[in-house]
Amino acid sequence: MNDNIIIKGARENNLKNIDLTLPRNSLIVMTGLSGSGKTSLAFDTIFAEGQRRYVESLSPYARQFLGGVKKPDVDSIEGLSPSISIDQKTTSHNPRSTVGTVTEIYDYLRLLYARIGTPYCPTHNIPIVGLTISEIKNKIFEYEENSKLIIMSPVVYQKKGTHKDLLEKLLKNGFIRVQVDGNISLIEDVLETGLDKNKKHNIFIVIDRIILKRENNDRIVEALELANKHSDGIISVIINDEEISYSTNYACKECGFTIEKIEPRLFSFNAPAGACYDCKGLSIKLEVDPNILIQDENMSLNEGVLSYYKHIAGSENLEWQEFALLCEFYNIDMDKPFKDLSDYEKQIAIIGSDRPFSYTLTSRSGNKNHRNGFIEGPKRKIERLYVETQSQMLRDWYYTFMMETICSTCNGQRLNEKPLAVRIDGVNIAQLTNMQIGQMYDFLSNMNITKQQKEISKLLVEEILNRLKFLISVGLDYLTLSRMASTLSGGEAQRIRLATQIGSKLTGVLYVLDEPSIGLHQKDNTKLIETMKKMRD
Repeated sequence: MNDNIIIKGARENNLKNIDLTLPRNSLIVMTGLSGSGKTSLAFDTIFAEGQRRYVESLSPYARQFLGGVKKPDVDSIEGLSPSISIDQKTTSHNPRSTVGTVTEIYDYLRLLYARIGTPYCPTHNIPIVGLTISEIKNKIFEYEENSKLIIMSPVVYQKKGTHKDLLEKLLKNGFIRVQVDGNISLIEDVLETGLDKNKKHNIFIVIDRIILKRENNDRIVEALELANKHSDGIISVIINDEEISYSTNYACKECGFTIEKIEPRLFSFNAPAGACYDCKGLSIKLEVDPNILIQDENMSLNEGVLSYYKHIAGSENLEWQEFALLCEFYNIDMDKPFKDLSDYEKQIAIIGSDRPFSYTLTSRSGNKNHRNGFIEGPKRKIERLYVETQSQMLRDWYYTFMMETICSTCNGQRLNEKPLAVRIDGVNIAQLTNMQIGQMYDFLSNMNITKQQKEISKLLVEEILNRLKFLISVGLDYLTLSRMASTLSGGEAQRIRLATQIGSKLTGVLYVLDEPSIGLHQKDNTKLIETMKKMRD
């Protein structure tokens, strides 16, 4: 095999017919002035040709998905291997991408927490265990007698498909009704209309519909046992239109806080089961900024202190009429400087009414519109219309009143209360990913867990520690796994990819790197060079 890469007649971009021989299996550094052709030779010639030849060696079927790669302007290159480019332009701008997801370490952490995590009640801070059928029955009987009771068994949760076979099987087994995506229907009707195969569906078997009475005790117990059997431990009960989930797996005996099932997807902020209900797993929310909304506190409401109403203040506009009626209902003086209003009056003026009331709007033509309900303040109105409007022009205008804020529900942790209630050695998955990578490595190496938990998690922990070690070896021990990928510098993103490639342990591959030491402290350069030598070897 040729021990050299021999390049003849490289003319890509500003290269002037260059002939060059490079040793294989070596760490090669290309240096030179800006514009001297380093990138043209390394990326546009050597990498491009290595990638092109590898792609052309694949079947025509595979090539159609990869697209064609243009041949660089070069006479010939001999001794070339399949090539991988690690450059500085690979930072993900997806707000859902974090250092943990990009390196895939978060996937292993989800599995680790699903296997050895212990759920705790967020209110009482005690480990929680599954409720018995008898305990679930007692909780149901705490409600008023003669309440309407529907006992259901969830069998499909957030899964795409028509689920025709399942529905036919349920019908054959004697069940009559199901709740599909929140609506109770006859199984025959659901089969007749069919479900959208491209949509995710929730399907609950309606086990029984009962009136809550002591004489129905045995029937309720029987229905609960049947629901538990079909759903692998989860029972859903509707009591007077209020839906409650119970679990024979995990539930707090004090307050009934329930975690249906501990599985990897529960810890994913990209799945409905785990994501924060408010920010949908993004950790940030777009909210109206009061500093933008309130122009000058010395102005009154009638003078347009709230910039949203500035152009219509004092007019016959229905939106302004509605706002004036809101102020009238709460006796807010619209001619008083905004700074002199009480905190409660300011809150009503910005957010809206805290209780419904009747009011009448009169249009310019004299038509009267009688309404009964809440009146939104500008904050609520802008946030709602920003989501609902179909007009990009209006959305851009609403956006001028808004700013990104850390979600107050999850405090930027992306997850809802259920995955955050599961801990290993007293630490939940969000707290773990908020640790610096070096601290996280120490924590996982010295976890205080039982012998059985150690046995279950041994291989998982080894894999996680290996990947963390690679990140530490390229000088990224100061990062956290929860850090958004879009906030990384080019050098950091490149070193993350470099650490991922070390983990893949491929041989016979040509790696082309674009200034991998950029932004790195001098003391960490030695670590980086050692890492690249390991790749070479």
